[in-house]
Amino acid sequence: MTDTALDLTACDREPIHIPGAIQPHGLLLVADAESLRVVAGAGDIETRLTPDWLGTDLAMLIGQDVAALLAERSGRGSMIGAAVGTLVAGTSEQFHMVLHASEEHVLVELEPATTAPSSAATVLGWLDSMATAFERSGSLQALCEQAAVAFRTLTGFDRVMVYRFLDDESGRVMAEDRDPALHSFLNHHFPATDIPKQARALYVRNRTRAIPHAVYTPAILRPAGFETLDLSDVALRSVSPIHLRYMTNMGVAASASISIVKDGLLWGMIACHSMTPRTLAPDIRATASTLASSLARQIRAKEEAEGYRERLRLRSVEDVVVLKMATEGSAQRTAAAVGDDLRRMLASDGFALVQHGAVQRDGQCPDDRDVLDLVEWIRSRGTGDIVATHALSTLYPPAERYRSKASGLLAMPLIDEGAVLLWFRAERITEIEWAGNPHKATSGDPAEQLTPRTSFASWTEEVRGESRRWSLEEIEAGYRLRRMFHDSYASNRMRALNRELQRTLAEKDVLIEQKDVLMKEVNHRVQNSLQMVSAFLALQAKAAGDANVTAHLAEAQARLSAVALVHRRLYRDDQVQSVDLARYLEELAGDMKGTLGQEWGAQMRLDLAPVLMPTDRAVNVGLILTELVINASKYAYGGQPGPILIALEQYRNQIRLIVADKGVGQTGTRVGFGSRMMNAVVGRLSGSIAQQDNMPGLRVIMTAPIED
Repeated sequence: MTDTALDLTACDREPIHIPGAIQPHGLLLVADAESLRVVAGAGDIETRLTPDWLGTDLAMLIGQDVAALLAERSGRGSMIGAAVGTLVAGTSEQFHMVLHASEEHVLVELEPATTAPSSAATVLGWLDSMATAFERSGSLQALCEQAAVAFRTLTGFDRVMVYRFLDDESGRVMAEDRDPALHSFLNHHFPATDIPKQARALYVRNRTRAIPHAVYTPAILRPAGFETLDLSDVALRSVSPIHLRYMTNMGVAASASISIVKDGLLWGMIACHSMTPRTLAPDIRATASTLASSLARQIRAKEEAEGYRERLRLRSVEDVVVLKMATEGSAQRTAAAVGDDLRRMLASDGFALVQHGAVQRDGQCPDDRDVLDLVEWIRSRGTGDIVATHALSTLYPPAERYRSKASGLLAMPLIDEGAVLLWFRAERITEIEWAGNPHKATSGDPAEQLTPRTSFASWTEEVRGESRRWSLEEIEAGYRLRRMFHDSYASNRMRALNRELQRTLAEKDVLIEQKDVLMKEVNHRVQNSLQMVSAFLALQAKAAGDANVTAHLAEAQARLSAVALVHRRLYRDDQVQSVDLARYLEELAGDMKGTLGQEWGAQMRLDLAPVLMPTDRAVNVGLILTELVINASKYAYGGQPGPILIALEQYRNQIRLIVADKGVGQTGTRVGFGSRMMNAVVGRLSGSIAQQDNMPGLRVIMTAPIED
C-alpha cells in the first residue's frame, strides 16, 4: 500500500465492493459459469498453484467436482459463501476453499491452511457451552462482557471489543477483553464517519471480515477487463486504502470484524485487533458468525426483558394514578391530586399542567411565562401529538435560558378541556469519552487532500443542554395517560350531566340511544353501499368474459374490502388517533382470505408484532398490504394457491411489513395501477420498499417510520 494522501470526502461514495483486487495472502479464481473454465484470477497463482491456470478447466485446477458442488448448494437454496471441507493442494502448501456462484461467474477463494481445522463435535460442543453462558448472563452489559471473552478465546486476537451502534450512527465500546499491555477502549465512542454507509451495508451481507496484514500491495485481477467484477461476497476482497491507513494510524497490524445483526439490522460488531499480523481461517470465521447469531438472539431477549420490566413498573404507577383520577373532577383538580405521582411515574424533575392560561406546577419547572410560551409553541406545531425530546433547546431555542431546569420535555396535549401536560427533565451534563477527537477526524495540511485521523487517544467531550432520553415505554405510557385523562374527563362529565339532568334521565337515555342508533345507521348505510359496489364488481367480473378484466375487478373488490374494514374500525374503536396495527392487519388479512377463497386462506400465515400507530398511517399500511397480497396471489404461483407469509416487525421507531412467498420469484418490473398506487402510498409514509430473493420465491419488505 502506498503512503499517499487519501480523499476522505469521497469515503461514503467509495465503491468498496469492486476494488479490482484482493489481499495477497490468498488466491482468487474466476471461472465462466457455463464452461467452468478459468477466465481471470488474482494473486501469485503461477507460483503457488500452477503456471498454466488461465483457460484451464476449474475442476482440474483445484481437484474438485465443481459442477457437483454447485448442484448440491443450489439444492440447498444458497449459493453464497459455500465453504468446501476438502483442502486444495498447491505447489508447496494447501488451501482452504470457499465457493461463490452468480449468473455469470463462479468464484473460488483459496486461503492458506496454516492449522488443522477443529472437529465438528468440538466446535459444536464449544458453541453450545457459549450459548448457555450467554443465556445465563443477567443483563445486556454482562452479556456483552461474556461475549468479548468468548470471541477473544475463539480468535486469539490481542484485543476484542463489543461495539454497539447508537441512534446517531456513532458507536460505543460496551465491553472489551484485551492483553493487559494494551490501553483500553472500554466505553469509548467512535464517530459515525469511521464506518461509511456502504461498509455497514456489506457488514449485514457478509457477517465476517478479516485483514491479516494492514500493510500490503493489492493483488490485481487479471487479465484486464475484470476491474469492475463485483466482489461483495469475497472474503479476500482488497480493503479500502482509507481503512488500511486508519488501521495503521491506530497501531493495529491485523483485524477482524464479526457483525451482530438483530432483526435484519446491524446492531453492532465484534471488533478484533492484533498488534502483529494474524490470519483468521475460514472455519474460525464460520464459527464466529454462528456465535454472533447466538449473541444477537440473546441481545434481543435481554432488550425485550428490560422493556417488559419497564412496562410493568409504569403500569403499577398507572394503577395508582387511575384510582386517584376516579375521585376528581376537572383536569386541574386531577393534576393537583396526582401531580407528584405523575412526575415520579415518568422519572421527571418537574410536572406542569396548563389550561386556559393558568399554570399548575409540581417539582422543578421553568417560570410560568416560559411555560406558557412553550405551550404556545407546542400548539403552533398543529399536530396535537406528543412532543418528546431530550434536547429541547435544539427544537425550541428560547429554552436555552432555562436548560438547567428543562433540557428534556415530554408534552402531551389532552383531547379534552384544552389542557396540556408537560414533564420536564433537568440538564444532565455528561462527558463522552471518544477514541480521538471526533471533530478532528482528519490530519495534515489543510491545503492537501484529507487523510484518516491519526490520534485515537482518549478525548473527552462535555455535552450540555441534554437530559436523560425518554424511553419508548415512557412515551407509550404518555399515550395511555392521555387516554386515562380522556376517560376520566368523560366519566366526570357524565356524572355532572347526571346530577344536572336527574329530572330528565329518561329523556337523556333516549337521546343517547338515538345517537347510538344514528351512528350505527350511518355505518350500516355506508357498509351497505360498499357491499352493493362490491356485489356489482362481482357481477361485472362474472359477465366480463375477459380474464384480465376479471382480475382487475377482483383487485378492486379487495381494495374495497380494505376501505370497508377501515370504516368499521373507525366506528367501532373509540381511540381514533391511533390503532393496534397488528390487530388491524389481522382483520384485514381475514377479509382478504374471504375474498381470495378458502384455498388461499388456508395457505396464509401471520406473524404480527403489536405496534401502536396513528390511524391515518395504519390505513396506508393496510392498503400496501392489500396490494402486496394481491400481487403475490397473481404472480407467485401462476394464479394457483400457495403459501404466503405476512409479518410485522418493529425496530426502534420504524416498522417493517414483510410479505413473502415461495413462488417463482421476481419476474420483472410491474408498473400497473396497483404498483403505482402502492409506491405513492409508500412515499406518503416516508418509507421504502425492497425486494429480496426468498430462495425460493419473493420477499417484499416495506420499511416506514411509525410516526411522521
